[in-house]
Amino acid sequence: MMDGFVLFGDIVHTAPDSGLSLHGHSHLVVESGRCAGVFPILPERFRGLPIENCAGLIVPGFADLHLHAPQHRNLGLGLDMELLDWLNTITFPTEAHFSDEDFAAAEYEKFSAALRRSATTRACVFATIHGDATLQLMRLLEQSGLFTFVGKVNMDRNSPAFYVEDSASKSLRATERWLDAADSFTHCRPILTPRFVPSCSDELLSGLGRLARERKLPLQSHLSENLREIAWVKKLCPDSSSYTGVYEAFGLLGERSIMAHCVHLSGREIDIIHDTGTFAAHCPTSNINVRSGAAPVRRYLDAGLNIGLGSDISGGHTLDLFEVMRAAIDVSKLRWRLVDDSLPALTAADAFALATRRGGAFFGKVGAFDAGYEADILVVDDRRYVNSEDSLSQRFERMVHLARAEDVAHKYVAGVRIF
Repeated sequence: MMDGFVLFGDIVHTAPDSGLSLHGHSHLVVESGRCAGVFPILPERFRGLPIENCAGLIVPGFADLHLHAPQHRNLGLGLDMELLDWLNTITFPTEAHFSDEDFAAAEYEKFSAALRRSATTRACVFATIHGDATLQLMRLLEQSGLFTFVGKVNMDRNSPAFYVEDSASKSLRATERWLDAADSFTHCRPILTPRFVPSCSDELLSGLGRLARERKLPLQSHLSENLREIAWVKKLCPDSSSYTGVYEAFGLLGERSIMAHCVHLSGREIDIIHDTGTFAAHCPTSNINVRSGAAPVRRYLDAGLNIGLGSDISGGHTLDLFEVMRAAIDVSKLRWRLVDDSLPALTAADAFALATRRGGAFFGKVGAFDAGYEADILVVDDRRYVNSEDSLSQRFERMVHLARAEDVAHKYVAGVRIF
């Protein structure tokens, strides 16, 4: 008996050229957890597979390239502050509580359940500086059926006394212990996670670069989010050419690295991100809430950067990437009107590509229905907001602008139905 199934219905995904690929009344074939292709007429060789008729739209699962699991507890708090004040007042005190393993277990269980029920199928996640609590989070995400990268945070300077690692050497040893303990997970894998340059000494960044090379590990951090932050980095690293240049000097950029935000990059920094193949995680809801700015995403797309979306909870106020897609569009429209009308605003198709194929690329062949891609699938029930006469392209447009995570009727990760 063949290992697979067929979903029949109206299918939308992003083509390799990032254009929209629409397939009405078609078959999505899944074999051994991967897509075999989309077919208007089911080929003879697949006719032994079970077929499920799907109402709504069949689309790829969403990739969230940047979020903070412990901050799920303080969603919606402190969003009248800028970044650095918000970190010291809201975020660091919350994250410090995760030294209590019972507290961490309860909070991470709530977070994991929420992420599982969302439209997200893949995610890159910050935990805290606490290795044991980070392992608890990884166990829960391993059981969720989602595919994730999770990082124990590193921070050894410029942090409150109640939430800091004593030294670079202790931080690195704790990281190695955590990595050894995390090696048994299959769907939840470790990712090195220096919080950002201001909270990491040169010794720590150098050591993490060494670990990344030796263990062939991915890495995530923050870059160029806020103007006060950028000025701080310039004071801390006066000999560096730029904020991006600090990460480059320590070997922390590359195709397996994600830099969140990238709101205020110079032309030279854009070139570095492009040339190293580093991924940028655009986090529009967070950039709005903590008043960081409006990233020129169109410029980054035109420059050929690897870029996807991040919910960045709890700077961002929601895990729902439908809402994040809409925020990306809205921010780009305001930037076009108020800052630079030479950069066209993002379209619904652009935002969808960021959430699916573009962001999914960090995880490999993920985020589309091309043959050989992993079968991350959402079936979105759109009856709440469509009209009977809508074309497939109109239904897609309405989905981007009106859908919520609650509208996801079925969710598959690598061909396994999660709900």
